[in-house]
Amino acid sequence: MTVPAYSSKAESARILDLVTTLVNDTALPAAAVAQRANVDFTSTRDAPYFPIPLKETEVTAALKAIEGSLAAALAATKDDAPKARRIRIDLEKTTAFLFQAYLARVGGLGKLDKNVRSLLKDTDLLQAQSNPYRRMSANLYRTADPNEYYHIHGSLEASTTLQMIGLPSHQPGLESHADIVAAIEPAVEKHTVAELEALNAKHRQAGVKAFRHEEFLQTPHGRANAKAAPWSVDAIETSSPPSPLPSTGDNRPLSGIKVLEICRIIAGPTICRILGEYGADVLKITSPNLSDVPFFQVDGNMGKHAADLDLKTPEGREVFEKLLAEADVLVDGYRPGALEKLGYGPKALGERAAARGRGYVYVNENCFGYEGEWKHRPGWQQIADCVSGVAWAQGKFMGLDEPVVPPFPISDYGTGCMGAIAAMSGLYHRATVGGSWHGKASLLQYDLLLFRVGLLPEDVQQRLRDGMGEDFFALRHAHSVDHISGLALQQLRKNYPEFVDHPRYLDHWYSAGYGKEVAAVKPVVEIEGLEISFQRASRPNGADEATWEFRDGDRRIEVNGVYHRSNTSHTMGSQANANAPLGKEFTKEVIDSMGPATDPRMREVMSSLIRHLHEFATEVQLTTDEWMAGVQMINWAGQMSDDKRNEGQLVCDVLGLES
Repeated sequence: MTVPAYSSKAESARILDLVTTLVNDTALPAAAVAQRANVDFTSTRDAPYFPIPLKETEVTAALKAIEGSLAAALAATKDDAPKARRIRIDLEKTTAFLFQAYLARVGGLGKLDKNVRSLLKDTDLLQAQSNPYRRMSANLYRTADPNEYYHIHGSLEASTTLQMIGLPSHQPGLESHADIVAAIEPAVEKHTVAELEALNAKHRQAGVKAFRHEEFLQTPHGRANAKAAPWSVDAIETSSPPSPLPSTGDNRPLSGIKVLEICRIIAGPTICRILGEYGADVLKITSPNLSDVPFFQVDGNMGKHAADLDLKTPEGREVFEKLLAEADVLVDGYRPGALEKLGYGPKALGERAAARGRGYVYVNENCFGYEGEWKHRPGWQQIADCVSGVAWAQGKFMGLDEPVVPPFPISDYGTGCMGAIAAMSGLYHRATVGGSWHGKASLLQYDLLLFRVGLLPEDVQQRLRDGMGEDFFALRHAHSVDHISGLALQQLRKNYPEFVDHPRYLDHWYSAGYGKEVAAVKPVVEIEGLEISFQRASRPNGADEATWEFRDGDRRIEVNGVYHRSNTSHTMGSQANANAPLGKEFTKEVIDSMGPATDPRMREVMSSLIRHLHEFATEVQLTTDEWMAGVQMINWAGQMSDDKRNEGQLVCDVLGLES
């Protein structure tokens, strides 16, 4: 019997069907599950890209489909006559989403460019990132136990972990990777795993042993989490009346929803970045006294405002509580229990909801999950990849008998998607039945979902290995995440230039916060009749005032001759001109705005399409917003076009058909 060739699209669909059976109808409302027939997975290659043995793209595509299904279900709560909407998940865009930090640009420079630091706000207050020696306080090393490895993690502070293993907090002049590993690994190697665990607990550090997956499942924590749902949503209180989504005149499903983000690094900010894509107004709050990774703000802060507040001061708390009084969603990405100690945990928000007569949605994101003996431990992406067995699976994929942390912070982004799903489920319940809701997502559960769906078939893994160079297979356990990711990115760019460097996947903006152009990966999900896009550019932490009155100096930038409409000023809750009648002068403006860089023949084709569509739009009385959704499809097709494409292919692109 012939075995069918592996299809990422088919596998994404299978995983989608599986995942909907792993959660209850509180975590995933029936109205979202009912959207399944409307989901389409598309791909130009229909195969994985990452040199990783796990189905990263396929799992996340399934999660993106759930995310889109929830957005459609939420939009339906505002429709007088709900209608079916096609939901499109592009697997190339999904893949780009999973390594977006390495595709983002500020001032034309990426994460691995040495000069990019000069364009960023220095939020690395303790040099835990910028100092190479201190940065390697978060890395994987051998232990005194034969063939056992431990990932120490100095978080954003470094000194405690280094001193914990008997090393100085700083070693001036120690710069090269080899020299740093030669200094740190022997210090770790003096200790057994049990000794490192004891030191870790004593000093409250975020380290963990690198477990093989089967080994982890035999631990008490593994047994407690092996069959847990990928994410969960539970009621905090049920007395608050239903709180319908705001009617703003905007065709973004979460328009008018206010989100307070209390997060750093990647996974938590990704939750809120996604909510912003669907129209929520996101205000990120960070402490001026706590470090954050500077470059991750370039992609992670897209679509948000960002303000500094010290919640440990009376002044900071006073401002925060005014913001909280108007908020709909609070996303907590800090160490478990940190916000509860300040009086802003789920229970406290439930009490506030009862007092104001309108519910909240509270979302937690953590590393180790919410069941088992390690649920209170701090952790990060590399920690989850080590404890779950992902790092050992990666090492085996590379032909090694040792763990290697995979390239790119993929589990961060996948977890961010699950957190956004939890938030949107909570908003759906709040809108339809009332109450306040508590969503939970964790890095560990994302990794366990990868194992639950199974590894890529061996022949697919071999093709991925065949595409990698010698340098990639020379990697070992102690190589840094950036070194591993840099080599993988270099090879991806060589193997798939039409994917990695294609403008189709990037949004370009002028950022007033950075004073430079920024480029960031576009939203993945496309939903018929709804706009899913950023409302503003990225900015550094603390760039804005701590207020719900948003005023922006950002603007979209013309790329390849195609102009993207600007959004230069926005006040929360203001009415957009979404229902304005469509006029010919508006259509002429769109055509004229294509710019002189557009190829003349392509301009002719696109202009003809726009005029024909205008006639149809006028006939069926489309609003301005509905018209712009169609124009965006034409602009996308124009960006995709080159001298090898013909008009027939262009029309197929616009109509969403296979050419």
